[in-house]
Amino acid sequence: MLNLNSFRILLTFIFKLLVVLGVNAQTPMSDSKYFDTLPASMGSLGRRVVINSDVDSTWEKWNERGYNFGFNTSVTPMYTTVNGVISTPFMIQVRGNEHERNKKRWGYHVFEGYASDDKSRITMLVNKHTELGRPVAETYYYSTVYNHSESAYNWYRVGSDVRQHSFLFGRDKAVFYGSLKLSNALILGNIGQEDLHKNEPADDAEKNFEEDARHVNFKELQGGGNGTMFYDKDRNIVVIMVDGQWMKVKVEPLPKNVRYDF
Repeated sequence: MLNLNSFRILLTFIFKLLVVLGVNAQTPMSDSKYFDTLPASMGSLGRRVVINSDVDSTWEKWNERGYNFGFNTSVTPMYTTVNGVISTPFMIQVRGNEHERNKKRWGYHVFEGYASDDKSRITMLVNKHTELGRPVAETYYYSTVYNHSESAYNWYRVGSDVRQHSFLFGRDKAVFYGSLKLSNALILGNIGQEDLHKNEPADDAEKNFEEDARHVNFKELQGGGNGTMFYDKDRNIVVIMVDGQWMKVKVEPLPKNVRYDF
């Protein structure tokens, strides 16, 4: 004959078995509020799993910038931790919704991968900015400076993990160790006096992006070194740095028998 404790264990086992088997598929079932199995649709025996964490602003990790930055801790649930490698033959997907803020960091971040210091990170985000008339997806390697200056962004290498190979990208500079083959036109920067600003602006680059961009133009032309080229739009000339001096590139009209349709 079952004692009370054994009876409770049996009931718990039966309940969990019913959850797994999907009995009564019309309504959600769970063994707690943190793990739910929901029916696929009315009348369906198929179920999907939902995992939940509580909202608790006293969580100790909320005291760390890497956790709380960009979130309202009174709204965002605590992080859900899986102590093991996640492996799936299916894709991983981050969905959008009408209330993005406090779900994605600042409402934009869809992925973050942290380095061994647990502070610097690679980041992917969507729709933080609109440029040239279109929404922008952005990816970068953020350092521990925690602002928008050039030094806040480490190099992001694309193509390999071999030093002095492939292609490095920073906030305002790209270094190509490999060759560059274009299948379309090469367009030089059209730069005039209105596009240059000698002194670095005092405000954060994200807030004062237009003036900061003009300073970047000045800084890169000043320090570009031999081989640096641009189109001087104020004087309609192409210039190049040779042996430490800016020089005009000599051009001439097309031959009479050469015509383009564009």
